Amino acid sequence: MVKNTGVKRIVLALGYSLAGLRAAFKNEAAFRQEILLAVILLPLLFLFDIETTQRLIMVATLILVLIVELINSAIEAIVDRVGTEHHELSGRAKDIGSAAVLVSLSLMTYVWATVLWSHF
Repeated sequence: MVKNTGVKRIVLALGYSLAGLRAAFKNEAAFRQEILLAVILLPLLFLFDIETTQRLIMVATLILVLIVELINSAIEAIVDRVGTEHHELSGRAKDIGSAAVLVSLSLMTYVWATVLWSHF
C-alpha cells in the first residue's frame, strides 16, 4: 500500500477536516449554537476600542470553545459507536467531555467579561 505524502496528503487531510466540520454542524446542536455565538460575538470585537492583544485572546477563547466542542463530539460519537448500553466508563467519558466544554465556555466568558468591563 502506497502512503500519500506531500501535497496530496495535505489536500486529503484538509478534505477530512472539512468533512468533520460539516458532520459536526449537521449532527451536533451544541456546535451549531457555539458557531452562532461566534457569529454574534466576533463582529462585536470591532465595536470596541480594544488592544490587539486583548482582541486576539478574546478570539482565541472563542475558537477554543469550538475546538473543545469538536473533541467532545468525537468522544461522544466513539462512545456511542462502541455500544448503546449504559456503562459507567462511557458515562464518565461523556461527562468529562461535557465538563471540558463547560470549562472552556467559562474561560471565554471570564476573558470577555474582564476585557469588556475594563473598557467601561
